[in-house]
Amino acid sequence: MSDVTQISAFISTTTRDRLERFAVARGLKKGAVIEAALQHHLQALDELPVDLVVPARIVLTPESFERLVDSVAHPPPPTDAMKALMSGQAVGAMDD
Repeated sequence: MSDVTQISAFISTTTRDRLERFAVARGLKKGAVIEAALQHHLQALDELPVDLVVPARIVLTPESFERLVDSVAHPPPPTDAMKALMSGQAVGAMDD
């Protein structure tokens, strides 16, 4: 037998259902899907700069949630760089 160990983790019912549907649809064992997903995730964390990794879940305080709602309801005007980006102008032209 290969070098394996068993772990236990609590996951949401929704995630479990998605895992089961995915495994069945592709004829895979759930353990193999979890192993591949975890390896993929850990490799990405090793290779990507920390500031580029966006968490799957963001927890806001009531105050930060209110600031977020306000910023969506009253967005600041676009910057010159944002206007250039959205108009399709070359990014390098902004660095001059």
